[in-house]
Amino acid sequence: MFNKKIISITEKIMKETGYSISYEEACELAALPEKDALDLIVCANKIRTEFKKNNVFTCSIINAKSGSCSENCAFCAQSAHHKTKIDTYPLLSKQELVDNAIHMHKAGATKYSMVTSGYMLTDKDIETICRAATIIKEKTDLTICASLGMLTELTAKQLKESGITTYHHNLETARSYFGRICTTHDYDEDIHTVKIAESAGLKTCCGGILGLGETWEQRVELAFTLKELGVDSIPINFLNPVPGTRMEKRPLMSPLEALKSVALFRFINPEKDITICGGREVTLRDYQSWIFMAGANGLMLGNYLTTKGRSVKMDIDMIEEFRDLGI
Repeated sequence: MFNKKIISITEKIMKETGYSISYEEACELAALPEKDALDLIVCANKIRTEFKKNNVFTCSIINAKSGSCSENCAFCAQSAHHKTKIDTYPLLSKQELVDNAIHMHKAGATKYSMVTSGYMLTDKDIETICRAATIIKEKTDLTICASLGMLTELTAKQLKESGITTYHHNLETARSYFGRICTTHDYDEDIHTVKIAESAGLKTCCGGILGLGETWEQRVELAFTLKELGVDSIPINFLNPVPGTRMEKRPLMSPLEALKSVALFRFINPEKDITICGGREVTLRDYQSWIFMAGANGLMLGNYLTTKGRSVKMDIDMIEEFRDLGI
């Protein structure tokens, strides 16, 4: 028998104009016992179908500048504060960025993001990114995104004019937990960059990483912060512990916990795009196709920044199989 509270909230989200789940209600859903998790997932799917139909978009990223980051984020393999065995290199050339975009476009990606390590890019590096974006726009119909650290109003304007449509900048976790994850910059700096991107006319892609040791209430807190910011797309990552980082020994989330978390983000942000990104292979394992049932409508294809994804064909096949189900 379905949980009546979940059904009641689901119907309000789908049918009552102006209704929005409260923080307290979301925390109540988060606190429900494991036996109710499937009810939550099934209802999240109903909400996704109501607002996003059966559409699934795909995105890809390139690690355009790797390592030597000044920030001390506890999970990050690219932080100079950690001793990891990743490749470290300066910004890729304009041609390398363009060639990779064309390759991912042919593989089936609909969005392409150039991602760099570090607090903020130099003016010279911004110029390279902009030149690459202009050519990618000319040669493909990809939606071009960028994730380049902190922004100024000028750089945001330059990115917009080059053909980049979306700026990605994760908050990583809830404000109340951020100090346990990063101490080299303030949470408000991240918020400010998201607002600068929006003011420049860029769409905003902003989410975080789950499984860092945060509570269920803090997951709800992050989801509400994103709701209040009005971001366009919410990427959800799951911690994939990297040796040499402060998080190297943290246990993985269970598949059910991860799916329940996705469902909560859909309940709180019913009309937004929700993309499942890094860590899904090791966290969800054989349950990766369940992400759509849990409320997601986007999927990152290919490799991530410093960890491997699975084959693009496997993910495209998974999406097609889901679409064929018509649920």
